[in-house]
Amino acid sequence: MDHSIFHGDIVSSSRILYTPSTFARKNLLHLQETGTLQAEQPHTSRREGLSSLLFFIVLSGEGNLEYENTTYTLRPGDCVFLDCASPYAHHTSRKLWQLRWVHFYGDAGRAIYDKYRERGGACHFTPENPTVYASLLSEIHSIAESHDYIRDMLLCEKLTSLLTMLMKETTYEEGNADTGKRKNLLEVKEYLDAHFQEKISLDDLAGRFYINKFYLTRLFKDQFGTSVHSYLAGLRITRGKHLLRFTDLTMEEIAAQCGFGDGNYFVRTFKKIEGITPGDFRKSWRS
Repeated sequence: MDHSIFHGDIVSSSRILYTPSTFARKNLLHLQETGTLQAEQPHTSRREGLSSLLFFIVLSGEGNLEYENTTYTLRPGDCVFLDCASPYAHHTSRKLWQLRWVHFYGDAGRAIYDKYRERGGACHFTPENPTVYASLLSEIHSIAESHDYIRDMLLCEKLTSLLTMLMKETTYEEGNADTGKRKNLLEVKEYLDAHFQEKISLDDLAGRFYINKFYLTRLFKDQFGTSVHSYLAGLRITRGKHLLRFTDLTMEEIAAQCGFGDGNYFVRTFKKIEGITPGDFRKSWRS
């Protein structure tokens, strides 16, 4: 760890350059750098080609972000989340800004970032409560400068919390366009939860909830992060695992109670999702 405080003509900053353990680098979300910056005069920072994810929040002042061929105006409370492999630049305006930031990485982080963007997550957004993000970054900074022997795990926990908060920014809130349709989608999910043991098709759902099945498919994945088919299969497999562990029902009987057409279909789907056959799953939990 290198904790440096710098006062210059362009910026004043307090940053921690962090080197995670080999274990953390291979297995955890891991910190690379975190700190705060106060601009002393207008300036521009440009980066690209970094194996890093960057999140920062504007604490005061104003500036701009250039990313993915778009320029965004940033004001106090605004947040930025981007992939540093792509070119980006940010510069303060005459209203010199103060930023708090974190650079981090990890295979899980990379995958979550892709899912964040897939669900419509923006590289620039204004959260309802910016203080929560600023406080979390402050906690990350405190852990990074500590001597706790499990700080890599603690940092992973905080970075996971950050990604969870960011993913919540992709959910649909009251007042957004198509709110009525999205409420309808919650009803669809509740219907699947209650009737997954029955035969259900997209056409059935579309007719029951008066929504085009293609629109239903898109909105369901946007709102819940999975397709109708995958969500329904997950419900059925979860029920199947319960019956495999706690009953002596045959595969045909379990398939019938889970909403599968026959035992063979249940076995194929179970193995595809769980990676082992239902029989092996039953044995492993009863041995």
